[in-house]
Amino acid sequence: MSRAIIVHCWDGYPNYCWYPSVKEELEKINFKVEVPAFPHTDAPTEKDWVPFLANIIGEPDEDLFLIGHSVGCITILRYLETLGEGRAVGGVVLVAGFTDDIGYSELTNYFEDPVDFEKIKSRSKGEFVAIHSDNDPYVDLKYGDILRDKLGARLIVKHNMEHFSGPIGEEASCTELPDVVEAVKLLTL
Repeated sequence: MSRAIIVHCWDGYPNYCWYPSVKEELEKINFKVEVPAFPHTDAPTEKDWVPFLANIIGEPDEDLFLIGHSVGCITILRYLETLGEGRAVGGVVLVAGFTDDIGYSELTNYFEDPVDFEKIKSRSKGEFVAIHSDNDPYVDLKYGDILRDKLGARLIVKHNMEHFSGPIGEEASCTELPDVVEAVKLLTL
C-alpha cells in the first residue's frame, strides 16, 4: 500500500488548513496518510524535526510519498540528505518550499550547511513537484525556480494563493489544495 506523510508548517498542526482535505482525498485512492504533530511547532529546528520525521517514516521505500508545507519542505529535504546510498522515497511534493534562509532567525538553524541538491535528487525514485503562489508574503516565488532548476521539480504556480495557510493576518484559510492530490497521483504513474 502506498503511503503519504504530510509535514506541516511552522505553527501548523494535523488539522490545519488543507491537510485534512488532502488526507481524505488520498485515503479515497487507498493511500495510508499520516499528518503527525511535530514537536514545538512554534520553534521548529532541524535537529528535532528531521529525526522526528525519520522516526515516523521508519524504512523509506518507493511506496512512500512526502508532502511538505513551508518549513515542512526544508525538513523533508534535510531528511533526504540523511538517507544512505540506495535508499529513496517514491516522490516529493513541496508546497511553498524554500532552500535558503528567508530572514526568520527562528529558521536559520536549517541553513548552517548548504543544501546538497544532488544527494537529495538521488533519494527520490520519482519526481519532485513544487507548488508556489505568485503572491506568497513569506516565500518568494524564486524558490519555485530554484527547486525546478536544482531538483528538476515540476513547478506549479498558483495565482493569489498567498502561503497556502491560514488564517494568518489577513490571509484567509486555504482549506483545499487539490493540486497536491493531483501531484501525488502523477508521481505514482
